[in-house]
Amino acid sequence: MGINRTFDILNRYKEFFSEKEDALCFKKNGAWIKFSSQEYIDHSYNFCYGLYESGFRRGDRIITISSNRPEWNFADMGMAMAGIVHVPVFTSLSNQEYQYIIEHSGAKMIIVSDARLWKNLDQVVTSAGMDVRIITFDNVEGAVNWLEIVAKGVRCNDQTREAVEREKNRIAEEDFATLIYTSGTTGRPKGVMLSHGNLVSNFISAAGVFNLKPSDKYLSILPLCHVGGRLGNYQTQYSGSSIYYAENMGTIAANIQEISPDGFDAVPRILEKFYDVIMSKGKNLKGIKKFLFFRAVDLGHKYKPFGENGWFYGKRLEIADKLIFSKWRQALGGNVRLVGCGGASLNPRIEKVFWAAGIKIINMYGLTETSPIITINRTEKGKAKLGSVGMTIEGVEVKIAGDGEILCKGPNVMIGYYNDPVLTREAFDEDGWFHTGDLGHIEDGRFLMVTDRKKEIFKLSNGKFIAPQIIENIFKESPVIDQIMVIGEREKFASALISPNFKYFEDWKSSKKISFSNYEELIMLPLIQSLFSAEVGKFNKRLNPAERINRFRLVKDEWSPVSGELSPTLKLRRHFIHEKYRSLVDQVYMK
Repeated sequence: MGINRTFDILNRYKEFFSEKEDALCFKKNGAWIKFSSQEYIDHSYNFCYGLYESGFRRGDRIITISSNRPEWNFADMGMAMAGIVHVPVFTSLSNQEYQYIIEHSGAKMIIVSDARLWKNLDQVVTSAGMDVRIITFDNVEGAVNWLEIVAKGVRCNDQTREAVEREKNRIAEEDFATLIYTSGTTGRPKGVMLSHGNLVSNFISAAGVFNLKPSDKYLSILPLCHVGGRLGNYQTQYSGSSIYYAENMGTIAANIQEISPDGFDAVPRILEKFYDVIMSKGKNLKGIKKFLFFRAVDLGHKYKPFGENGWFYGKRLEIADKLIFSKWRQALGGNVRLVGCGGASLNPRIEKVFWAAGIKIINMYGLTETSPIITINRTEKGKAKLGSVGMTIEGVEVKIAGDGEILCKGPNVMIGYYNDPVLTREAFDEDGWFHTGDLGHIEDGRFLMVTDRKKEIFKLSNGKFIAPQIIENIFKESPVIDQIMVIGEREKFASALISPNFKYFEDWKSSKKISFSNYEELIMLPLIQSLFSAEVGKFNKRLNPAERINRFRLVKDEWSPVSGELSPTLKLRRHFIHEKYRSLVDQVYMK
């Protein structure tokens, strides 16, 4: 069966997976609630009919601001079948950002997941004097519930059903399907217009790489409003696998144990957290157990796939697997074999050790503007190179510009930026190549290596260029460093702002190693300053002289999307951080 529009997935369910009882699942009040494929189809159609009965027509925009849940899909498919443009938005934005997106998109309705968001968005809409309806997925007193629209659809007449069917048949793969606002590490978010064909070409190709089966369970972690989370969502549905939505970032470990997934999606920060937890448990071991643990980790850091390390390494890995790595897999539910990872640069040492442990991280690269995948690593011999972001996905071309920028062409590349023809023209060159803004090179004639964002690379006063992401990834291997931002543009040397791994030192506090009443007090302790000096010195040995961190300052804050230092996709918001800690930066360079 051919799939050209996103909602053609429903026909695929009907034809191939009609008996599936756990197509979409989420946890509510301590229990997993499961929706069958038939319920998915019925809710989607009825929501579509209800939207039509409510006066929505092709080209209208509807915003969703919701946690991951099955209802997001019912709304997504219902909108798509009516030709309505879906505008999915993060739940962690500021009121100013919400107001901008509502006004810029011209949305006629907003669907939120819960009472907190309903109250918040109602305040935004009211204070701005906007005429925009707000409905909710949860039952919220005083709010219109999404099921009221579904009920309209259930009661609709044949005229409405026939009108929707005609609208569905008119929708082509090149038609505007979704408007996604980039999370924005600097400035205002850009509205990226993606077509049905953009999304479909990408998720079908991705499904061929992941090769999930209808019997598989996939834990969905990334927000569905994020283009990477949405890709994983669509490609898992295309494969007929069961999707279980993680409750939130804090429950991932518990959810993994509950459902024993065969795979999940992640950004590098999530995998770094997993790795840190595993390492901290290893450090608490004693004697021979501790020795064997770190011997296995060291072996994993040297891993090469497909037996490239030779027979003797393979035998040592078998022993390490039996004694150590099998327990890692058990901690991830016992069945995980694949992890889709993208959105930022992944430390190659972490990638290698997970592969050594039998958990294949499928590293990929792309942007919202490319739906998102441009390149992806495979799992077959000759098609994978650890440390790279893989080969181009089907139908996509890549070339490297003279200044090292990665350029892209293919069916995955966006229609353009919404209401911004000037910005759209600037994103493409005269030959139609999309300029990604990332720098990289190609190894072995096919594997893409991404070095940094073009705008983030800076020059020291001595003319040396610094690629901060590479340096930051090396330092984040340290168990005492949670986040780090390299600074030093136009200065004599590179320095860094460091947000410590405060959980690590809370454990110290409980074991009476140190005493502190707050994090500000902690980072001023001479013992802590000495510890970080030694840690920085250790990792500096792996860097070229110009790249080494000459000075650093510890900050008393944990960086997060809520406090503003990280974007919703957990990338550093460098300008925000620089402004927030301007006095510390001035101290570093004695200004």
